[in-house]
Amino acid sequence: MNPVIAIHGGAGVMRGITPQGAKRYKGGLERALDAGYAVLEAGGASLEAVAAAVTQLEDDPLFNAGRGAVYTSDERHELDASIMDGATLRAGGVTAASRIRNPVLAARAVMEHSPHVLLAGRGAEVFARKHAIAFAPPSYFHTSNRLRALRKGLLRHHGTVGAVALDAQGNLAAATSTGGSTGKLPGRVGDSPIIGAGTYADNATCAVSGTGLGEAFIRVALAHEVSARMRLRGEPLARAAAAGLAQVARIGGDGGLIAVDRRGNIAMPFNSEGMFRACIGRDGARIVAIYR
Repeated sequence: MNPVIAIHGGAGVMRGITPQGAKRYKGGLERALDAGYAVLEAGGASLEAVAAAVTQLEDDPLFNAGRGAVYTSDERHELDASIMDGATLRAGGVTAASRIRNPVLAARAVMEHSPHVLLAGRGAEVFARKHAIAFAPPSYFHTSNRLRALRKGLLRHHGTVGAVALDAQGNLAAATSTGGSTGKLPGRVGDSPIIGAGTYADNATCAVSGTGLGEAFIRVALAHEVSARMRLRGEPLARAAAAGLAQVARIGGDGGLIAVDRRGNIAMPFNSEGMFRACIGRDGARIVAIYR
């Protein structure tokens, strides 16, 4: 089976992105796509591939995760991430972390080295430190444009990063990471660290990572909804993904998702102005896009 990977760097308002800015975003997507696909090309597991891709996106200040995370209403950073293995349904997540350099790696540690699925705040950071996950000072996460967005009151500016993959052994995985939404209340938890809302993977159906208005994604359990429609109704991936996103729109939410099924089909629907997205399909063809 030829490996497949898809990634996203957030969805939402795209007004004001210059051609030069679009080129930079696409370059960031390309680097993350290459990082994940290199794992798959070498025969590596889908879990390794999504972790590699999301780590690259967390390290890129262009995207709202890790280093480029948005600010809370009290001008701090609270980071969320999750990861899921479709072969075993094991999953892990962290939320409201402020010093973990790569939250997706902490989420994976929770999955692999604890009996839990989700750890929060100080508990997540104590656990991450015990398992040699890298930390960074608050200044590392600072980006002037994110702070400016908060102080201008651009509260609906949100974004997320994520990856889904199918490896040569037929195993699926998904991972998602975010700084949340600009101006969020301290302690707010969105969909990204919640299994079934922003992230889900099951070898029997598909792997999903979402990006958008997290509260709406939680309310419809978006990522699991896509999988459930495939498993229970026999819907193909594209239809299930579109139907899940329609449920989000029905309650006033916007955003998008990326998904890959067990046969290597890819879906990347969105109902916002745009979505930073990229993929390499079964035929090796590459897509990198922002708008429709």
